[in-house]
Order: sequence, then C-alpha cells, then structure tokens
Amino acid sequence: MRIFAIVCAVLILAAAAAAQTFYGTADVKVFRDGRDKEFRDRSQTPLLEDDLVKFDGLKYFDISAKFVVEADLVRAPGTEQFMMTTSAGITRKYLKYGTLEFVIDGQRLTLTVFESTIMPKLPEYADLLFLPFRDLTNGKETYGAGRYLDLRKQPGDKVTLNFNMAYNPNCAYGSDKFSCPLPPKENFLQIKVLAGEMIFEHAAAK
Repeated sequence: MRIFAIVCAVLILAAAAAAQTFYGTADVKVFRDGRDKEFRDRSQTPLLEDDLVKFDGLKYFDISAKFVVEADLVRAPGTEQFMMTTSAGITRKYLKYGTLEFVIDGQRLTLTVFESTIMPKLPEYADLLFLPFRDLTNGKETYGAGRYLDLRKQPGDKVTLNFNMAYNPNCAYGSDKFSCPLPPKENFLQIKVLAGEMIFEHAAAK
C-alpha cells in the first residue's frame, strides 16, 4: 500500500507539473495568466467553493522595476540538507542551494535559496529552485506567513530576482488540506517588498 501511495503521489505531481509550466518563467504576464487559469480549474484550484464562484483574478501590486534586482549567487558547498517547517507542523526536506546577495534602496540583503528533494524527479521542475521569504508587508498588504519565488537554475554567479512574480502559498486561500513550507528566519527581509501578489480577500470577508 505504501508503494502504491508513493506512485500515486508522483503521478499527481507529474500531472500538475505538465499543467504548471509557467512556474519559473521570466515573463510576468505569462506567470500571472497561468496562475489565474490554474485557480479557475477545479482540479487544481486551492480556492474554497465560495471564493471560486466569485473569483475574478488574483490581485497584485503595480509592476515595479525597483523590485527587479541582480543578485550575486554564492553556491552552498556540498549538499547541505535543511528541514523546513510547514504550516501543518511537519518538516519537509530541502537542500540548501546557496545564498543570494542583492541591494534594494541602498540596503544589502541576503536570501537563502533551496532545492526540493522531490521536484527534480519531475521534468518540468528539474531545474527549479525554491525561494520562500517574508518581509514587512506580511499580515498587512500581503499574506501573513510569507510568499514564494521560483527560479530556474542558470550558469554563472548572477541571478535576476523579480519580486513582481512573488506569489502566495496555497495555504493563503482558506483550505486546511495543504501543508505549506514556512520561510526560515534567515529569509525575513527587513524591508517592504511592495511587489507581487497581495493578500487574498475571502468571499466571506467582502
């Protein structure tokens, strides 16, 4: 039974990967259109029913060039494991890929970027990196537990960070069926990232 469950989980992830090729794109419009399409699809949406029937697209800050920055990548030596806490209180294994160092408003900032131990087995996600972060907008303009960015692996030691494509974890939409990784303490930016997806207003609160 355990083997059967694992096979089913992999098949489900593979199907999702085929439908979610916009994750990791460098095109803001492609990404946002893909997210809206995913949210309208009952087989994939994390929305509750009341929110789905009224859904008219996710809400974002205006696109800002200020939050598109070039970062220096310092790759982690070896394959250091990191157990990331999730919203369900369990931990999920990641590998530390490296640190990203960049400047916004004259402030030097650092984020740790991770690699999943599961996703590389899926073709669409083989070169995808995971960047969970928090900032001073959380709980006000943006989701309280933080947001995510996805990056494609690239040669060299320079990485473009486009916070206009920051998005909420599935746990932001009211369902308790998801277990979402929580950004580690080292990825708490002491600035307001006024870019990317904003907090989601549930139908019952409108």
